[in-house]
Amino acid sequence: MSAATTRSRTPDRLCAEAVDLARTAAEEAAAPSVVGEHVSAVAEGDRVVTHFFECKDPGYRGWRWAVTVTRASRAKNVTLDETVLLPGEDALLAPEWVPWSERLRPGDMGPGDLLPTDAEDLRLEPGWSGEDTPPPNSVVSTEMAELVEAEDADVTDRAVVPVRGSITSVAEELGMRRARVLSRYGLHSAADRWDESFGAKTPMAQAAPASCVSCGFLVAIGGSLGQAFGVCANEFGPADGHLVSLSYGCGGHSEAAVMPKPPRPAPPVLDSMATDEFPLRPAADTGSVPSADLPAADLGHS
Repeated sequence: MSAATTRSRTPDRLCAEAVDLARTAAEEAAAPSVVGEHVSAVAEGDRVVTHFFECKDPGYRGWRWAVTVTRASRAKNVTLDETVLLPGEDALLAPEWVPWSERLRPGDMGPGDLLPTDAEDLRLEPGWSGEDTPPPNSVVSTEMAELVEAEDADVTDRAVVPVRGSITSVAEELGMRRARVLSRYGLHSAADRWDESFGAKTPMAQAAPASCVSCGFLVAIGGSLGQAFGVCANEFGPADGHLVSLSYGCGGHSEAAVMPKPPRPAPPVLDSMATDEFPLRPAADTGSVPSADLPAADLGHS
């Protein structure tokens, strides 16, 4: 039998008349001033009726106290089944829960916050750690070297590049095929400016679990500035798309989920904050006095 057919049946008379019993149960579950007028009685099944009362609690607007009563077959005593607070059609409900990973927006991270990344994060891929590097004389290493040489030869044949060893090729490798480049002063002022915004002394970096130099979201840059700076590629990080110092850091570090907690120092063995008493003179000894401390006249007497 469908729920619509069950709800449309006529309520049991004795259960429907047990309004006082249902109100008493609702007031015991809440408080007398919270339970309002009787709204309706709905048949839930054979000799099972639910009484609905208004809820006057301001925090539960549109909610109703639902008290279910029942009686056994051929019995005249109505008993209490359950009492619960249920939302009505116009009830004020909390929005549907959304996981934090979907609620997070760029710029929400603050100093001290940690943003762990999933092991299968599509924005990251395994880097080179050196553990899987084949020996220099292995077959795999030789084959890889031959493939690299073949690719380099193919690219060289199709592209027009300066003659190796010429001034033009050296200038191109150094990124100096321009009329003017940054001077040492220009590089230093840019580095100071970037370090002030995204450097090791910022509150975000001070509360970070690790620095950017070990983060998978760091994009390396060329030139001399690449030795101290990189580009952040974490869209949820506070420095996304900005040049950051390698000593900068934030809670969005790629390894924040597996990063061990910093070790806590052991408690001090000696309390340096308390005062120790050192008497200027030793306490009087009630026992025998050493011979060295006796007067010279008494040394010859036993």
